[in-house]
Amino acid sequence: MSMGPDEIHPRVLRELAEVLTKSLSIIYQQSWLTGEIPVDWRLSIVTPIHKKGRKEDPGNYRPVRMTLVLGKVMEQIIFSAITWPVQDNQVIRPSQHGFIKGRSCLTNLISFYGNMTCLVDEGKAVDVFT
Repeated sequence: MSMGPDEIHPRVLRELAEVLTKSLSIIYQQSWLTGEIPVDWRLSIVTPIHKKGRKEDPGNYRPVRMTLVLGKVMEQIIFSAITWPVQDNQVIRPSQHGFIKGRSCLTNLISFYGNMTCLVDEGKAVDVFT
């Protein structure tokens, strides 16, 4: 994680974790129960980052949003709370590639290509629609 608009480095939070844990836990719990995020944590700075091509062309930039570190931490906590039960109870099938850590469009394509190759090697018909 990098520093956010609050200019607090994640290392500072790590070093003060023992002192901040109780207070942050109360804020996170209250936010979870009410469904509201503290107003200050919604602040962000959007910076255009040049991708490639001519720098004069606005289409060659992508927006990068910098948010507060405390908000990022809360985001990770909520993400874990939502994904752990789903993964532990095997709600997501092994064939699922999107939004799974270590899986991507590339792993999906490799898996698909492997399955199709096996079917062709076995002499079975394969139809693919796009």
